[in-house]
Parts: sequence; structure tokens; C-alpha cells
Amino acid sequence: MSVDDHLVEPPNMFEGRLARKYADRAPRVVERSDGREMWLFEGVEIPNFGLNAVSGRPQEEYGIEPTRFDEIRKGCWDVDARIDDMNAGGILGSLNFPSFPQFCGQIFANTEDKELALAVLQAYNDWHIEEWAGGAPGRLIPLSLVPYWDPELMAAEVRRVSALGVRAVTWSENPEKIGVPSFHNPHWDPFWRVRRGRDGDLPPYRVVLRCEAVERRSTLHYDVEPAAHGGHGHGS
Repeated sequence: MSVDDHLVEPPNMFEGRLARKYADRAPRVVERSDGREMWLFEGVEIPNFGLNAVSGRPQEEYGIEPTRFDEIRKGCWDVDARIDDMNAGGILGSLNFPSFPQFCGQIFANTEDKELALAVLQAYNDWHIEEWAGGAPGRLIPLSLVPYWDPELMAAEVRRVSALGVRAVTWSENPEKIGVPSFHNPHWDPFWRVRRGRDGDLPPYRVVLRCEAVERRSTLHYDVEPAAHGGHGHGS
């Protein structure tokens, strides 16, 4: 089992997945004048290759030069080719993280139009569930993004994708680094309730923490001293 794999999203993944009013604003792959291919969403260009596309090459040849789909291994973006690669490598099951939206979906979360952001995030999840993981049931483990800009929307999306068989979400191990409150803040209570299976009949969820390096274990300031074991803490 491999629980830290990645995929390169194919250029047609959003076709037919968004309401008409958003169809022209869906993320799409464009070719630049220098021949590079990259995603374009709301005016932002997003490279999609580099080090996430070195599969099959010896480590000493790792680099960031791939810039087009035809320069990378097909198993990075084609589900049938991915299964062939897994079979060759003796891998039974795989959990695949996003690439162009970033691990937590920051590309969507940072979009000013939050209705569009939610529509695109849900379209991404639907593609991942139906076409990627659904293309190889039992081999590719479905994993969903969450709209972390709103805890109530997060809980609602967990309920929605749970009905489609998803039991894991990808999110940050250090939310403050992506501009939202700490894990310790009650801000996240709606999400934690549904994740723990305490909100209705949903089973407990796994939260796979990715995104930003954790610089410290606590959100307390460095000058706050912990209480001594079995006694009173220091301080004035």
C-alpha cells in the first residue's frame, strides 16, 4: 500500500462537470508561446509538472524540466496506465494527492468568487471519485478536498462525498500557514463533529494532513512557559 502518491490532473477533467454559468471559468490547460502547458484559472497560471512527474526515472535524473503532458509518464495522469505501473511495482492500493490545486485546494480557496470556488472544488472531487478512483475500484483510494474557507461548507462537503464512498480528506497540518485559524480554535468544530462521526450517521473520517511545514507544536507564543509537572507554572 502506498499512502503518499500524487497525480497529474488531465486537461479534460472539468469537461461537463460545471453548471453553464461557470463553464467558461473552469480551470483549463493552455499552451504558452514557449510550448509549455499549464493550468489557467481566474487569470492565474499554475505549472503542473516538475518534480511531481519524475516517476520511472532514476533519482540522479530527477529534475523540473517536464513542461508538457507528452513529456511525462502516462501513468501520472491516465488511470489505466497508473494501474499498469502499480502492478509493475507490486503496489496493491494507492492514495493520490492533488497537484495543480495544491494539496489543500489553496488555488480554489484563494479565489475571490467563493461560489465559483466551491463549484470547482466539488467538480474536482467528483472527477477524483468517479473517474480516477472510480476507474480502478479497490486500487485507488478516493480522497477529497474540502472548502476550508468555511467550516460549515467543509462539513457539508464531507457529508456529500461520504455518500459517494469517500472516507478521507486532505488538509493542512498547520492551518495558520494558509491563513486560517489553528486546529485548537473552536472555529473548526462543525468540521470536527462530522469528521468524528458525531454528526448524524456518518462513519469516522481520516484527515490526511499535508500542505505546510509545522514550525512549532503549539500556537502559544514562544515566551509562554508551560506549567511545571505537579505544581504551579512560572510567571508573574
